[in-house]
Amino acid sequence: MPQSISSRAARIAIPEPLSVEYGSEAVAYNQRALPQYLSALHGAGMIPVVIPLHESQQRVAKILATTHGVLLPGSRADVDPARYGMERHVLCAPSDPQRAAVDELLIQDAFQMGKPLLAVCQGIQMLNVWLGGTLVQDIPEEIGECVNHAPGREIMAAHGLSIAPDSHIAEMVEAAVAHGEARPIMVNSSHHQAIARVGDRLRVVANSPLDGVVEAVELLPERAKKQWLLGLQWHPERTITTSALSREIFRRFAEAATEWTLQQ
Repeated sequence: MPQSISSRAARIAIPEPLSVEYGSEAVAYNQRALPQYLSALHGAGMIPVVIPLHESQQRVAKILATTHGVLLPGSRADVDPARYGMERHVLCAPSDPQRAAVDELLIQDAFQMGKPLLAVCQGIQMLNVWLGGTLVQDIPEEIGECVNHAPGREIMAAHGLSIAPDSHIAEMVEAAVAHGEARPIMVNSSHHQAIARVGDRLRVVANSPLDGVVEAVELLPERAKKQWLLGLQWHPERTITTSALSREIFRRFAEAATEWTLQQ
């Protein structure tokens, strides 16, 4: 059941997934994808603050001053390979400069202020690149096709996870299992790119077991004591009504954002 939202609830900055540079596709994608994130945030008792991608840096900064956490959603666009020093692969999708510019402002704000940060799909990829990491530009071409990482939005259990036992996501899995989540843990999948070299300050805490594709990252333990951060290659917002793990992820995010507000 969704929690009632008080006026003191944590406010979470979330950018529009795709800019108007993508034309009518952007409108359709945003109308389909954004409400799922907003519903997941509302359901965990948080207040989403949508950041339009056409806003000036000054306006975005003013909005961020009123927020207590950041959620970087997925996108149809790919991160520009020039950002991590590589030539564009023929199968790399076009980039979205407006979304990238807003993401950078949100990531910078989160790290400067120590705000909780949840990054999903393209969001984890942008976070990794911002921290000096690189990406696999096309999984089937560069890694192989032993796992289908893009089976479609309707497939809610695409593949399993191999999870580091000493991680926050492992704690979330145990809490979810206690509330009825079945083992083995299965997640959806909707991407053709993934983390290659892991960015500074991050550690891998979950992989796709058959091909090693990075599925989740957290901050290194010494940094995780000071800031809550979770990057996921799958989409928990799509399974918020059916997955105890998805609900636990957003519950922990809300808990961290609320704690951050109390420390200010």
